[in-house]
Amino acid sequence: MSKHFRPWKIDDVQLLPPSVQDYVPNDHMSRLIVSLVRESLDLGVIVGSYRSEVGQPPFDPRLMTALLLHGYASGLYSSRRIARACVERADFMMMVAGDPPDFRTISDFRKRHLDGLAALFVQVLKLAEKAGLVKLGHVALDGTKIKANASRHKAMSYERMKKREAELAAEVDRWLRAAEAADREEDGLHGERRGDELPDWVADKQKRLEKLRQAKAALEAEARAAAEEERRRRHKAEQERQAAGRKKNGPAPAEPSDAPAPKAQRNFTDPESRILKTKDGFIQGYNAQAAVDGAHQIIVAQTLTNSSSDQAQLTPLLDEIRANLGRNPDEVSADAGYCSAANLRTIGRRRIEGYIATGRQKHGTKSATAAKAAKPGSLIARMSTKLRRAGYRSRYRLRKQIVEPVFGQIKQARGFRQFLLRGIDKVKAQWALICTAHNLAKLARHP
Repeated sequence: MSKHFRPWKIDDVQLLPPSVQDYVPNDHMSRLIVSLVRESLDLGVIVGSYRSEVGQPPFDPRLMTALLLHGYASGLYSSRRIARACVERADFMMMVAGDPPDFRTISDFRKRHLDGLAALFVQVLKLAEKAGLVKLGHVALDGTKIKANASRHKAMSYERMKKREAELAAEVDRWLRAAEAADREEDGLHGERRGDELPDWVADKQKRLEKLRQAKAALEAEARAAAEEERRRRHKAEQERQAAGRKKNGPAPAEPSDAPAPKAQRNFTDPESRILKTKDGFIQGYNAQAAVDGAHQIIVAQTLTNSSSDQAQLTPLLDEIRANLGRNPDEVSADAGYCSAANLRTIGRRRIEGYIATGRQKHGTKSATAAKAAKPGSLIARMSTKLRRAGYRSRYRLRKQIVEPVFGQIKQARGFRQFLLRGIDKVKAQWALICTAHNLAKLARHP
């Protein structure tokens, strides 16, 4: 008895041409993104940048925007991988309608319209709010370290720069002196050549010497700016002390130095990135920040810095929440990296119920180490008491289950572990795109 199978119609020709959208399910995320780009998102800034009608017509900016948003929401960040998906994956083939752009076109579009694409974060956030995904009842803040498009082995300390600069300068000078002496004796042997042309290795070392000097000068400029800022801060504090009639306690602090610290480093590939400490060691990267709404894990504010500390990012995140949605959250939670008296005062002035850890707490202990050093009655001491009294019922426990899964979805599920662009402004825009894609993925799953 023979077995019957469903016919494999790979060679059959369809009688009627299908629509490209027929190959994608109705509830697929790509359909939502196409619909939002065509009907809901304002792309006036991007579309308005096209002027010339000379030459081959460019791809529709709406198509390119939808393609990039869907790529980021699907875990495809490289222009080459997105271009490959346009000829291999049905959802991307549907978007481009059988007319795929090449990877260079995708890359150039992203590069040209990076700021306009980053600005879509607020528009998508407001769409999520209209859909009922944003409540601003409890918002959790956190930061995550992400690798830059640079190796930490391409960084050099200021002390090493000074030593290497002297070595390279001496080496190039020795060759130039030798070439000058040889030229006087062998001038007739070189014909049309002068005889004093620099060989490739010298030219390369001259380029390295120039790059070293530029990096060294940049570190020195940063050190001078930091010292000047510290002098202004001390002068302002002294004026406030005198106006309040308070006595000066303790010895005078040392004068800020205009010279960089010997171990101050600068990366030659991406000078604005920094060496940051993570739980898995040190990376050359950036500190990406996000404020996540507790209702549906929507990112309601995002920013990025090259500082390893989170402390200075609380106020900018709260400011962005207010700017994006027009109101403050009811509650805010954050880990010990955001704890400072200034941040606790900021939360109090804005009438936000705060739950900020006052220090790292080991399992089995009753109090955090930072709170022990706080003065009784201070803001930090009161926050520590507030968290300790609530115990396991504290609202602070919501932080981990709100914000940390979001970073897991971005870095693990969608595989974003390294920025593709260089320079803090471009990296900020790419992080905004990543957060936009995350919110789009949440919108697509909303019933």
